[in-house]
Amino acid sequence: MAKETAPNRRYTDEYKQEALRLAESVGINQAAQRLGMPASSLGNWMRRKRSGKLLVVSAATPMKGSPAELEAENNRLRRELANTKLDLEIVKKAAAYFAKESR
Repeated sequence: MAKETAPNRRYTDEYKQEALRLAESVGINQAAQRLGMPASSLGNWMRRKRSGKLLVVSAATPMKGSPAELEAENNRLRRELANTKLDLEIVKKAAAYFAKESR
């Protein structure tokens, strides 16, 4: 049977920065598992960061884009957050239901 490989993914610099921050706090393997990504990619980013070859975005770096673009992105993120909160609420209710049924 052929080994299935993950499709090539492109990650934003901001994503890499947050992933590295998580990896520094909980370890590369645990961070990769939480993020659903290969630990080897995270390890490569860590090595590149330490050698100075990975661009590190500071929190003080202003965002690029017009105010309208930033507002649109903010609205998109608010919708995504609302959807995620709804999903989490559904999962919590399902977990409670199945926990009650297993007794």
